[in-house]
Amino acid sequence: MVDNYRHKGLRKKLVELIKKRGIKNKQVLKAIETIPRHLFMNSSFLEFAYEDKPFPIGSGQTISQPYTVAFQTELLEINPEDKVLEIGTGSGYQACVLLELGVKVYSIERQKKLYQRAKEFLPSLGYNPKLFFGDGNKGLPTFAPFDKIIITAGAPIVPDNLLDQLKIGGIMVIPLGRNNTQIMKTIRKIAHSRYEEKEHGTFRFVPLLGDKAND
Repeated sequence: MVDNYRHKGLRKKLVELIKKRGIKNKQVLKAIETIPRHLFMNSSFLEFAYEDKPFPIGSGQTISQPYTVAFQTELLEINPEDKVLEIGTGSGYQACVLLELGVKVYSIERQKKLYQRAKEFLPSLGYNPKLFFGDGNKGLPTFAPFDKIIITAGAPIVPDNLLDQLKIGGIMVIPLGRNNTQIMKTIRKIAHSRYEEKEHGTFRFVPLLGDKAND
């Protein structure tokens, strides 16, 4: 696995690009500059790895574009030592961004091939999130409550299970919508069964899968 000066230079350019698009959090920008995104892809073609674009990773899923990863991460308002639940491990790139911010990451993946690949691959880069194979809509009640929850696929509704597993004062970031585009929302848990929602523009994600997904 090679990460050379050229790769690092391309990451610096990518960081400058997403800064211009409005990402301000210095820790998030540093994480994007640190993590070798080209190693997460099926192909190491540089013209894809460090463009601000999504890229297929197999099983009908994609690695999100870096701006989207940074945007969702910034919305989480991360504090050191936060316990974060990620719905949709995918390539594991988003989990690594979160780990670079010093949080504890619990991540669920519904596609078995992606789960197994992440479980083998991420430790080789020095990243060790707690990974689970299963239906993200159900969350991880055994490990709840979570300070933050991030959904990295388009959700038709807000899963009640996940709201229940969010701490009071915690934030959920979720792309919500039944069509090809979703509205990015933050949901802050004010009290038991009381929430404050904000909208943050439209995005495009692959759909959030439930029990009917293929193993």
